Amino acid sequence: MSETDGQADVTVVLPDGSELDVPAGATVEDVAFEIGPGLGRDTVAGKIDGELVEKQATVHDGARIEIVTDQSDEYLTVLRHSAAHVFAQALQRLHPEATLTIGPPTDEGFYYDVTGVDLDEEDLAAIEDEMDDIIAADYDIEREVRSREEAKEIYADNEYKRQILDDEADEEEVTFYVQDGWRDLCQGPHVESTGEIGAVTLLNISSSYWRGDEDNDTLTRVNGTAFASEADLEDFLERREEAKERDHRKIGREMDLFSIPDHSPGAAHYHPNGMRIRRELEEYIRTKNDELGYEEVWTPELNKAELWKPTGHYDAFKEQGEMFAWEQDETEYGLKPMNCANHAHIFADSQHSYRDLPLRFSEFGTVYRNEQSGELSGLLRVRGLTQDDGHAFVRPDQIEEEIRQTLSVIEDIYSQFGLEIIYKLETKGDNSVGSDEIWEQATDALRGALESEGLEYDLEAGEAAFYGPKIGLDARDAIGREWTIGTVQADFNIPQRLDLTYVGEDNEEHHPVMIHRALLGSFERFMGVMIEHFKGNFPLWLAPTQVRVLPVSDDTLGYAHRVKNALDDAGLRVEVEDRDWTVGRKIRQAHDDRLPYMVIVGGDEEEVGTVSVRDRFENEASGVELDAFVDHLVDERDEKRTEPDFVDAE
Repeated sequence: MSETDGQADVTVVLPDGSELDVPAGATVEDVAFEIGPGLGRDTVAGKIDGELVEKQATVHDGARIEIVTDQSDEYLTVLRHSAAHVFAQALQRLHPEATLTIGPPTDEGFYYDVTGVDLDEEDLAAIEDEMDDIIAADYDIEREVRSREEAKEIYADNEYKRQILDDEADEEEVTFYVQDGWRDLCQGPHVESTGEIGAVTLLNISSSYWRGDEDNDTLTRVNGTAFASEADLEDFLERREEAKERDHRKIGREMDLFSIPDHSPGAAHYHPNGMRIRRELEEYIRTKNDELGYEEVWTPELNKAELWKPTGHYDAFKEQGEMFAWEQDETEYGLKPMNCANHAHIFADSQHSYRDLPLRFSEFGTVYRNEQSGELSGLLRVRGLTQDDGHAFVRPDQIEEEIRQTLSVIEDIYSQFGLEIIYKLETKGDNSVGSDEIWEQATDALRGALESEGLEYDLEAGEAAFYGPKIGLDARDAIGREWTIGTVQADFNIPQRLDLTYVGEDNEEHHPVMIHRALLGSFERFMGVMIEHFKGNFPLWLAPTQVRVLPVSDDTLGYAHRVKNALDDAGLRVEVEDRDWTVGRKIRQAHDDRLPYMVIVGGDEEEVGTVSVRDRFENEASGVELDAFVDHLVDERDEKRTEPDFVDAE
């Protein structure tokens, strides 16, 4: 902090790392004007230490500041927040009896939870028309400051807003945003006027719980989305329709991959077809673990809750209601929510020298999280999940190299599936444990590994787990959606809390550092993403059935089985379609079943010992030597090529 003309200044950090002195009490907008008058005029909102805030938010000394304009990625979030207010205003114009609760922006749009009004899908068109009128009127969206007591009077009949005021409003003054005389309690940020919302639509109605708690009131949730232009909205709606076609729950039923029955909510049953995919993924990750020097272990799912108390996980998971725990014979037990404490026990069970490190354990370990029922979503959000988990115990001087090697393998893995990785460096948050010094050291190691590998990354300030910073891995799929999957974390805290030690070169005891990493994340979530990414059209190496042999008639059924045996001998997953169908129907069914290849055999093929080949793209080749076809399939499988390419290769 410096002093200018007798007035104390605060120093803020700009995105390029440069520092700027501004007067104490300065806002994000003031910072923008200090940078340049044009930027000041264009400021819509800002980010302070990674958190999106209104442009009137006051900056503090040392704050990392980003300015949000209509050219920023965050602008769409701000616009959608304003669209949620437009929805709420339109709703109350048509249904004054409606009670508003909360209405935030989301990754794909916005929602508003309401009660006191009976809505169904047929009501959405009228509300949307009213929203269009509000947008066309281009009302100014103005910030208004009120005392907490005034706000409580305004919401005398709204218990939900009053609860927000009691639980979340720390200051004696709170903010509202007002448009055309209608107001809503809100911290912002918002766009300048309703007319900035170029296009809006309401998507559906669902139910929700107040505060996401099943024990609280049931509310009506209206979901919508908004964009700056009609063209962007149309693109979104097209992608949304494509996403429906790719829904892993729909494809999972069609391909008989998995089920999640009522008797095991949030826990998947893998059917034989799905288990074939999962086993291929497991074996693939085993080869990658071997490359990295991991040794596979197994640890039990049932443990005494005492195991997780020293690490801090017990308090963290119990506080969020995410741990399955119970008492028996005056002892508390639980299903493990993560594997790291068990792996730490294996490390502690033996003595180690500095020469032994890195020591690496991997496990396909099933863990359990007590997710809310309303948050469960097929394989993407479950209660029972199997992680491709791993923990490396390293010396401090080995951290960056260990992370670099892990990132290199991760790049290879995700490129194998045709997924683009988005890296996020998540740094210390408010719930962190341990000293600033070890957090800084761990964060620097993660940052150094990313930069030495030449990887671009987004900074997610304050988003790390309580015990250490991490590199989060998001995967962008075939239609541009982003999925959070794997992770790499550097952790000084848990080894210290559990008093894990090794004997150093100085013959003194030292604490190792734990590198937590999950390459795919969980098999459940990754399989859900893969089903949607490939639309069920898995590459040959993953396909549950790789080849189907289609005899033209019963007369060639014997030859069809000889072809099958040749493919079986090469370790390929193959079946014969022996139903009394026409060839055309057999081909259509194979396409519907998403087979990479089908082999058609008739009298001509049997006579000369060849096959006719057809792939999922309807490419065909006839008179193909069986041995050549088998050799090609083996190469395509072993090289894990993304698409069938036999016909192209010929």
